[in-house]
Amino acid sequence: MSIIHVTDETIASEIKKGLVLVDFWAPWCGPCKMIAPVLNDIDDEMRDQVKIVKLNVDENAGTTREYGVMGIPALILFKNGEIVDQVVGYQPKEVLTELIAKHA
Repeated sequence: MSIIHVTDETIASEIKKGLVLVDFWAPWCGPCKMIAPVLNDIDDEMRDQVKIVKLNVDENAGTTREYGVMGIPALILFKNGEIVDQVVGYQPKEVLTELIAKHA
């Protein structure tokens, strides 16, 4: 598994190159726990197309505020550092793989 946990300090270097899906989450969030295995599957199947990183919103308020995240899980897709798509709330695997494929 290659999912990386990022912080306010490390996120910029992780999203600057290629296609990166950032999962804004928190340990107490039920839908966040539900989407975690979906993201693990996507990472296993699509790691050559997209990098997946997780950012704990409770520990990284700066980045959470910067991207206007109000509800979690929030999934923001970056391409070379720019936001190209985003969804909020639990999403089935098919929705996320289509989202990624559209920008790959």
